[in-house]
Amino acid sequence: MAARTDFDVDFSGTVAVITGASGALGSAAVDRFLEAGATVCAVDVVAPDEEDSQLEYAPDEKPDLAFYEADLTDESDVAELVESVVDDHGRIDHLLNIAGTWRGGDHVEDTDLEEFELLMDINLKTAFLASKHAVPHLQETEGSIVSISARSSLEGGEGDGPYRITKAGIRLLTETLAEENRGTVRANCVMPSVIDTPMNRDMMPDADHDEWVDPLEIADVMAFLCSDGAAVTSGAAVPVYGEA
Repeated sequence: MAARTDFDVDFSGTVAVITGASGALGSAAVDRFLEAGATVCAVDVVAPDEEDSQLEYAPDEKPDLAFYEADLTDESDVAELVESVVDDHGRIDHLLNIAGTWRGGDHVEDTDLEEFELLMDINLKTAFLASKHAVPHLQETEGSIVSISARSSLEGGEGDGPYRITKAGIRLLTETLAEENRGTVRANCVMPSVIDTPMNRDMMPDADHDEWVDPLEIADVMAFLCSDGAAVTSGAAVPVYGEA
C-alpha cells in the first residue's frame, strides 16, 4: 500500500455524507473521515453485507458510522435520504460525491444509448441530485462538497467517450456549485488517473500497479479539501495522478 500523507484534520462535531461508500474509494473515504472524528453517513445501493461491498460496517465497533441504502439516480430516494440524515444527525457539513463507475466501449456511432444513459445516471445524475438536496443544509453549516472527476475528462479519447463526458460534467457541476454558493458552500473535485482497486487490477493485470493511486491517498486529499486548510479553495479540479 502507498504511503499516507501526514496531516491532521479534525472533523469532530461534523456530519459527512459519503456516496458510493461500498466501493474501494468510498470505503477509504469513510475510514478517513471517521479517523478525523466525523459522524459518517455512508450511502450506497450495495448493502455492506453484500459480496461486492468493501465497506466494513460494524455498528458496535464504529458507533459514528451509519449506513443508508438508497438509489441515488431516483430523486425521491435522494430527497428521503437527505431528510433522514438531517432527522438522525441534525446537520450536514460535508458531501462526498463518490458514487460512479467506468465503462470502456465503442466509438460514438456504435455506442448503445443504454450504455450512455447508464454512465450519465451513475456518474453525473447521482452527484447532481445529492448536491441539489444537500446544498440547503450545507448552506446552513457553511459546508463543503467534493466530487470525483477524472484525468481523462480533460480531453476526448477513443472508445470511452461517454465516461469522459460524464466526468467533464462533474467538473462543470463543481464550478457551477462553487459560483452559485460563493461565500457559503465550497465545492471542489479531484481528478484521479487510475485508482489501485481490485477491479482495476483484474481488468489490467499486466499494468504497473505501483504507478496507480491508492484510494487512501485520494481520501486524504478529499479530507483536506473539506478542512479549514482549504477554506479559500472552491471551484477547483485537483489532480491526483500519482505516478501514472
